[in-house]
Amino acid sequence: MTQLGLEREITDRATYDRTIARFKAENILLPTLGQLMEPSTIPAGVRKALPGVEPDAPDPLNLFRVHWHNDSDRKTLVDVPNYVVLPKELTGVDAPILVAFGNRFPMINAHKVLAAYGCLVPRLVTGQFDMEKNKAIWPSTGNYCRGGVAISRVLNCHGVAVLPEGMSAERFDWLDKWATDPADIIRTVGTESNVKEIYDKCAELAADPANVVFNQFCEFGNHLVHFNVTGRAMQKVYLDAKDKHSGLKLAAFVSATGSAGTIAAGDYLKDEYGTRITAVEAEECATMLYNAYGEHNIQGIGDKHIPYVFNAMNMDVAVAISDKATDNLNVLFNTEVGRRHLVEQRGLSQELVDCLGNFGLSSICNVLAAIKTAKALDLGSDDAILTVATDGAAMYGTELEKAREKFFPKTGFNSEDAARVFEERLASSNTDHTLVLSDVDRARIFNLGYYTWVEQQGVDLADFEARRDQSFWRGLRELVPIWDGLIEQFNRNTGVVIDG
Repeated sequence: MTQLGLEREITDRATYDRTIARFKAENILLPTLGQLMEPSTIPAGVRKALPGVEPDAPDPLNLFRVHWHNDSDRKTLVDVPNYVVLPKELTGVDAPILVAFGNRFPMINAHKVLAAYGCLVPRLVTGQFDMEKNKAIWPSTGNYCRGGVAISRVLNCHGVAVLPEGMSAERFDWLDKWATDPADIIRTVGTESNVKEIYDKCAELAADPANVVFNQFCEFGNHLVHFNVTGRAMQKVYLDAKDKHSGLKLAAFVSATGSAGTIAAGDYLKDEYGTRITAVEAEECATMLYNAYGEHNIQGIGDKHIPYVFNAMNMDVAVAISDKATDNLNVLFNTEVGRRHLVEQRGLSQELVDCLGNFGLSSICNVLAAIKTAKALDLGSDDAILTVATDGAAMYGTELEKAREKFFPKTGFNSEDAARVFEERLASSNTDHTLVLSDVDRARIFNLGYYTWVEQQGVDLADFEARRDQSFWRGLRELVPIWDGLIEQFNRNTGVVIDG
């Protein structure tokens, strides 16, 4: 229970009291998950003070920006999360594809900071994490560990990032600025495809009881914060689009599996609207589709295992996307030559093309999977597909240059290349590597998790099997109001009030 972050009450009063004293001395106030779901409920004093806080500053008030309702300046609060509707001229499908922007989040320009908050704070308000003794270990392929380091720093905890050495240079540039000690950036062997190596390093670190590993792949706080906060935000995006398009149905929610946090928003939308859920992975090592192995460069989506917090039995479609497509489209979307082609030859508006800078590699992956979903489910113009741009192109400038050298070594990417990339990666998209799931398929995907979690990580078989039933996932949801009550009690005990 403790390992997975499922405590419902204070477990260590002495640790709890020390944390209260620290937060009181440092004037730190914690937002509830309810306030992150509905930022209009954030205390007036905090809302008054926030305009004076830079969104990239290590300021505890930025915790109150860890939600989807920041405008493009990441300072202004908006009623509806920023999103774009991708038209048929770009996607080739009648179904409108709605893409919410994750780069509006504070400190890391990516939504993984929300998952980090949802994993650490329940530990703090139940006395499970001792700020004076413990280190918070944040394993990931990039954005989650950055989110963990950011949350740790603003709370004055000791955070440690664990990530593969081959991830984008921009990730490490950010960590160099935010980590308080270079030793707190631990580089493991490999790239995006080497998640097992991250696990092995964390097992080594966990031998020291002072190290608390926040493994996003098995932290139910990751699932719950996205079910509630991201799920509600995506609902607002859909309702806003529906106001502009009468009769619009929410046919599908699409998300790369990654750590299986974001895709929990699909569970929320399925409960509300019967929305189908598409789970996405890399074609180069498609675990769900083919039990495959290999390497890929769609940074941020994980592979070669089934996360423990992945509700596999609630999925409807599985799709695999190649990193060749995401690398190529990153160049098309984020170079002058590519953007000129989209405007002059494909008839896209400059405003829409400018929005493509909000798409990082995994974001492009989600869009491509949404296109395949539309085709596989034969969706029409009244069937919206909703997905997220987890981070923006700013995190992948060096990856863009690598793609130029790899795929366009002679031309550096010219107008002919732009036309070819559009035709191959968008206009000619098909339903290859797409499977509409049967009950047998869902069970097969679920069963694959056994080898990671029971055989390798030592999860009890009964606990593993309990996740097969939807009643397990529904039961988890009662933790959120319990945690919010604990956060409110914690804030009362610190006595911190932000007057603005």
